[in-house]
This record gives sequence, C-alpha cells and structure tokens, in this order.
Amino acid sequence: MQRFYRFLAVIALSFLLVTTASAKPLLWSVKQGNTTIYLFGTVHLLPSDTDWMSSKLDDALHRSQRLSIELIDDDPVTMQLLVMKYGLDPSHPLSQKLPAADREKLKLAAVEAKLPRGEQSLEPMRPWLAALVLTVTPLVQAGMDPSQGVDKQLKARMTKDGKPVDGLETSDQQLRILAGMPEPMQLDMLRQTFHEIEEGPKKLRELVDAWKNGDTQVIARLESTELQQESPELYKQLIVDRNKAWAQTIAKRLRDPAGGTSIIAVGAGHLAGPDSLQKQLEGLGFTVVKE
Repeated sequence: MQRFYRFLAVIALSFLLVTTASAKPLLWSVKQGNTTIYLFGTVHLLPSDTDWMSSKLDDALHRSQRLSIELIDDDPVTMQLLVMKYGLDPSHPLSQKLPAADREKLKLAAVEAKLPRGEQSLEPMRPWLAALVLTVTPLVQAGMDPSQGVDKQLKARMTKDGKPVDGLETSDQQLRILAGMPEPMQLDMLRQTFHEIEEGPKKLRELVDAWKNGDTQVIARLESTELQQESPELYKQLIVDRNKAWAQTIAKRLRDPAGGTSIIAVGAGHLAGPDSLQKQLEGLGFTVVKE
C-alpha cells in the first residue's frame, strides 16, 4: 500500500506504456474572440528518455500563459488519508464480493503484479482501488516513472517559466468519483483489469503505437469503445461525464474576453471517440481544429 500511495496522484483512469521511440502528441485548438485554448493528449507514465515533444506543442506552450492538467498533486500524507477514507473496506474482504471464477482471476492478477503478499494485499481494498493497484504496479515495476509523466513535465516547464498551473479536478474529487460508483460498477472495473491482464502486452503495444502516431481512431477503439461495450455505465462515469464537465469549464474560459491563451492537458483517451472532449465542445457551438 505504501508504495502505491506515492503514485496515486497520477491517476488517469487509463495508463499507456510509451516506448523510447519518437512520439507525435495529440494537439487541437479552439478559439473564441481573443481567447485560444489548446487541447493536448497526455500519458501519465513513461520512460524518462521518451521523445514526445514537437515543434507545434512547443509553440503552444510558449504562447500559453496558463496550463491546466487533470490533477495537481497533493502531498503524500493527504493522499494516504484520502485513500484510507475512500478506498479501504477491511470489514468486507474483496474476495467475498467475487464469485469463485473471479477470485481465481484475482489471485492470478496479484501474482502477475508481483504484490508482496499476493491477493492478501488486495483484501482490505474496495474494488476500484484494487483495480488501480493491479493496473499501476506492473507499469511501475517495468520502469515507468510517474515523475517523468507528460503532465509532470509540462507542469515543471510552465512553473519554471513563471506561469500558473491548475487542476481540472482535485484528488478528493477524483477519488470520490471512483468511490461513489455503485459496487457492481466497481466490480466491472476490476473485471476489466483482469481482462487486460489476460490479454497481455498486445493491446498495450497497440495503444503505444496509436499514441505515437496520433491515431485517435485506434485509441478510441481500444480505450473507449471496448469499455463502452463491456460496461456502459462505467464508460459514462469515467469518460462521458468528466468530458462534459471539462467542456463546460473550457466554454466558460472561452467566453471570457480576458481569457488569453492557455493549454489544457488531459489523458489521450479523453480526446478520442464520439464522446471526446472535442465533440462535447462542438456540441456547445465551438469549432475545434486539429493542429
């Protein structure tokens, strides 16, 4: 658990493993009067030597007076308290919430993630937290460094330039979204994790290539479409509702005559598919342009 707390602040609800090859980040712009907002698709865990910067992104960052990312990190003590508040349920062991077939998958997933105490490490966790642990831990063990995530690097650059950085959501909000899901939905999230573990690295490699190539169709198919088909309510909660909320935030900024130029960086999965952030903005009457 202690190891996980250090990385929980980089929750993005979908984690992509990025190789050391050069990437072509996803970048759009939307304008209203004197206000320009760039939308940039990020990944939250990647090797430190990944080449992902482009001249267009560099120019957008230079022009922007402000950066908004999904989440501004809280200190480790605050994060630990929030996880204990929302993520633990020791009086109802996780395995007791699962049928026999899923209990076996839980054991296998814990072995795959190399958790020190196997599935016993997951027993006091609510299903959503167990799903995140099983997702994040293998990536961290494979060398993915949360401190080198794209959002972290963007934040460091803007801070160095003396520009403000804010979060679209707080840690409390993000964890309440997950903890507030009905238990059947949380169990769907956990089963989705089992499915991804069973698939192995093939899907992950496809996601890697899609992100590097800026291929939103493939990202949508692998991230949004599959989730929507397997758990429509989970898809709505994690993707659609959040995109709609962010679109309203962006619309308010665009209507501000003194809005200036800013850049908003969110997980790449939010910028792909029929319910993407761009589509939500277009539904509000704005024109979104691919850079």
